[in-house]
Amino acid sequence: MFKFVTIYRVVDDPQAVEKLFSETQLPAAEKLPGLRKSEVSRITGQPGGRSRFGLMYELYFNSKLDFERAFYTEAGKIIIEALRPWAEAGLLTWFFAESFEEAPAEKTGQD
Repeated sequence: MFKFVTIYRVVDDPQAVEKLFSETQLPAAEKLPGLRKSEVSRITGQPGGRSRFGLMYELYFNSKLDFERAFYTEAGKIIIEALRPWAEAGLLTWFFAESFEEAPAEKTGQD
């Protein structure tokens, strides 16, 4: 699989993040062709305390080509244009990646 990840930093105005996410990014993402699944994570902390990140949104596609096709659509352009100023201001991190799933190894009872 191939995924596009957006990680929002904790900011002084959490309602601005929520508005961008729920009113722009989420509805546009739901219109992306080839979207296999999406996943929202509300970040609650990190080892040792509070995290500088508050929200992560992952969009999964079958392949890099499916991802590229999706982001050339109007919905994809809306997402990029809405997120770009936030990324340039250092308020979010965004990237795409190859994604793999692995099942945990079976326990033998001797562990």
